[in-house]
Amino acid sequence: MKDMLTKNTITLTAFVAVLMITACGQEQKAGPPASPPPAQVTVEPVKFIKAAYYDEYPATVVALEQVELRPQVSGFITGIHFKDGDRVRKGQLLYSIDDQLYAANYQQAVANLQVQQANLNKAEKDAARYHELDKQDAVAKQLVDNADAALEVAKKQVAAANANIQGVQTNVKYTKVYAPFDGVIGISSVKNGAAVSAGQTILNTVSTDRELAVDFNIDQKEIYRFTTLLNEKQKPGDSTFMLAFGGEVYPFPGRLALLDRAVNAQTGTLKARLVFPNNKNLLIAGMTGTVRVKSNNAFNSILIPYKAVTEQLGEYFVYVPNDSNKVSQRKVVLGKQLEKDIIIKNGLEPTDKIVVEGVQNLREGASINTTPPAAKGAGANSTTPKN
Repeated sequence: MKDMLTKNTITLTAFVAVLMITACGQEQKAGPPASPPPAQVTVEPVKFIKAAYYDEYPATVVALEQVELRPQVSGFITGIHFKDGDRVRKGQLLYSIDDQLYAANYQQAVANLQVQQANLNKAEKDAARYHELDKQDAVAKQLVDNADAALEVAKKQVAAANANIQGVQTNVKYTKVYAPFDGVIGISSVKNGAAVSAGQTILNTVSTDRELAVDFNIDQKEIYRFTTLLNEKQKPGDSTFMLAFGGEVYPFPGRLALLDRAVNAQTGTLKARLVFPNNKNLLIAGMTGTVRVKSNNAFNSILIPYKAVTEQLGEYFVYVPNDSNKVSQRKVVLGKQLEKDIIIKNGLEPTDKIVVEGVQNLREGASINTTPPAAKGAGANSTTPKN
């Protein structure tokens, strides 16, 4: 029994040894894992050209001149002398306010002036008479002084009556509301018969519309650029400043009129104002749009297809091939996107080449096989997207 157990143990040990030798032999035959095949990519040189583009800023259309019409006297509206939305001329009558009370006050003031003028005439005659008697030493000096004092009082009363007439006359004038300048008037806030209060009630709003301003904010870093543009003489038809509403571009260029006096301390921005012609009444105050300012970049820029850029944790990279048919990642700083291309501010040189097709299959140090860029107008088998 003991001999049999020993024999079985020897047999099992030999079997395990054979298995281990076989496994080791298979491991040696398998060798290291095969490396992945080179990725098929398209490589293009970067473009180094003068790229024309527009910087964009949110903007609001505002009137160059705009006035809220408020009455300067209280009363009832007795006349509205325009149609809502009309163009009005400077000095045109717009509203009438009941002037009966003010006209009566004026008549009373005129009558009071006449009374004071009559008192003045009497005081002048009395003073003259007393002075004649004083020359003859026929009257007390006190009476002469009293006559002179009465004359001065009468003169002051006439002056006060004249001032009162001017004030009452002004109130009569203020019962008529006139257009302060040429422009367009809005929808009336009051109707005939409505009671209005001096300085409180808003009757309407008049604003200019032949030229309209467009206000937008620029970063304080751009002040030097815009100050230079402000000092340059802009030629008629210059498209440096354009205005867009969604996909629609306003057909007439604007001109830079002014920069605000100071930077907003809270936002770090400065308000800039453009002026646009509005002869066709396409612009209305209160509209919002986008100001497009043409770049004044006088130097060439590096331009690459946007599809060549990859993003990792908020940073941007491109793949650059080397002489060993391998690629390395290059960190880049992006600039303005121009349709399907993008400007590279930093990270590439004008002589560099980059991978533009197949970037999704690449990693640092990956081997590549390159194919030439597809020619424009290539057939359906082309790897270049159609425009």
